[in-house]
Amino acid sequence: MDSPILIVEDEPKLAALLRDYLQAAGYPTLCIGNGLEAAPAVREHQPRLVLLDLMLPGRDGLQVCREVRGFSAVPIIMLTARVEENDRLQGLDLGADDYICKPFSPREVVARVKAVLRRAPAQVANPTTARLVIDPAAHTATFDGVPLDLTRVELRLLDTLCNAPGRVFSRDQLLDRLYPDRRIVTDRTVDSHVRNLRRKLALACATDDPIQSLYGVGYKWQL
Repeated sequence: MDSPILIVEDEPKLAALLRDYLQAAGYPTLCIGNGLEAAPAVREHQPRLVLLDLMLPGRDGLQVCREVRGFSAVPIIMLTARVEENDRLQGLDLGADDYICKPFSPREVVARVKAVLRRAPAQVANPTTARLVIDPAAHTATFDGVPLDLTRVELRLLDTLCNAPGRVFSRDQLLDRLYPDRRIVTDRTVDSHVRNLRRKLALACATDDPIQSLYGVGYKWQL
């Protein structure tokens, strides 16, 4: 079965309407109505995209977005009745890919889903290539068959980069994913983690450096 579109919406009628339109467009769907269930559902079902309501019981959409971005680069479209610019910008700063204000047409949502998926890198659950294998649940990674002795933050960094190959992440974006608790650290902390990760990857294969630096912009995975 293809990866589903995860609909996180606590209004049952709206969730059912979105589900029907998305399924008619050929997308399998999964609906949940509580913010506390969102991140576990992303981990378990590895959706291809998340439609995330901002006002949710248990945990609001901004908190959910921050939590999910700590371990996944899955595309996120936020759905909200809030129209203030600061709310929209905060969601985008946390890593949302698009923002749709209620009320909206279900056909517009389907069109936005298609557009985001067209421009998003392919998402890979537990990224595996011929050279790299990551198991976030077991906290293990190997490169060219050699186990990588990574810290929790280094594994999160590796998982973030290789889940979106070719995508450039700024230091601020990486900080959001590496430290979802929003602790105060400088953006140069990212550089330190990248250096350590590069060193450990080089121990497995000294001929390649899959983490590319773009001066003044950020980092990307290119293998």
